[in-house]
Order: sequence, then C-alpha cells, then structure tokens
Amino acid sequence: MVFTVYDWIYGVAQIAAGVLAIIGGGLSIEMFRSSAITEMRAWRFVLLGLIFFILEEIIGGLRTFGIVPSTGVWSFIVHVIVTGILGFLIAALVVQLQINRGWLR
Repeated sequence: MVFTVYDWIYGVAQIAAGVLAIIGGGLSIEMFRSSAITEMRAWRFVLLGLIFFILEEIIGGLRTFGIVPSTGVWSFIVHVIVTGILGFLIAALVVQLQINRGWLR
C-alpha cells in the first residue's frame, strides 16, 4: 500500500493526539483521586471519556496506516467508542448541573 503525504500527516497527527491524550490522562490521575470531593465528582466521567478517546485515537492511527481494516467489526467498534465518549460527557454535564443546584451531596 502506497501512502500519500496526506496519509502520513493524518496518521502522525492521530498518533500525536493519542500520545497527548495519554499524557493528559496520566496528569489527571491526581484529579481522579481528588474527585471524591463532591465539587469534583463530574471529573470522573470526563476522565472515563478521556480513556475512550485514547482508544479512539489509537484505533484511528492504526486504521490510517492500514494495520486495522476500515470495514467490518472495526467500524462498529469505532461507533461504540464515540457513543461512549458522548455518553460520558453528557453524564458529566448532568452531574455538574446537579452539584451546582445543590441536589448532590
């Protein structure tokens, strides 16, 4: 398979985004530990969404370089991962709204 310059730039950008997400996840471990405080509880869902984002970026980079096929069960897995990211972000927003209104102790 012959890669164009666009494919290389796109693949490297996806791998770089995945590496940056892993670094951000490593730095946010302390945030996850401090999320036992009620005001920080929504960050748990954001961090779970970050884990799913890391998986998405890794699979995207592998698909760009042809290691993982773009058809079959892999396209289904990608859609499930994106749905998980969206679900965790919505859950984080709902929890933060409950915290701001004083409904969550």
